[in-house]
Amino acid sequence: MARVFISFAVEDKVLRDFLVGQKNNTRNAIEFTDFSVKQAWDSSWKTNCRARIKSCRGMIGIITPNTPKADGQLWELKCAIEESVPLMLIHGYTAPEQKLQTLPSVISGLQINLWSEPNIVNFLNRLG
Repeated sequence: MARVFISFAVEDKVLRDFLVGQKNNTRNAIEFTDFSVKQAWDSSWKTNCRARIKSCRGMIGIITPNTPKADGQLWELKCAIEESVPLMLIHGYTAPEQKLQTLPSVISGLQINLWSEPNIVNFLNRLG
């Protein structure tokens, strides 16, 4: 089972919890070990976080209207890109008015996928 870092805005913690809950549902094929940051670290959080991200096989970024203001999440996404950690971005919400229209520069030009079991399973399968 691949270690996956889930990047999310702190305001979207419920979405991270939902994604982790999906892997615990025996009716789907989503399997991963959650390595996301669940609590704030001290002043060396970036060093700790980078090490954690580097130790993962991939990252799933949950993108919502909160993302552009989420400095921590933007840093995590940038870190994954810098460290060449495979990254899949998913929309946190499916309603068109809740999807982020203008992407922050760190993820500008990257594809944001629909949050679906097949999309997540395909990404996880590519991680090996």
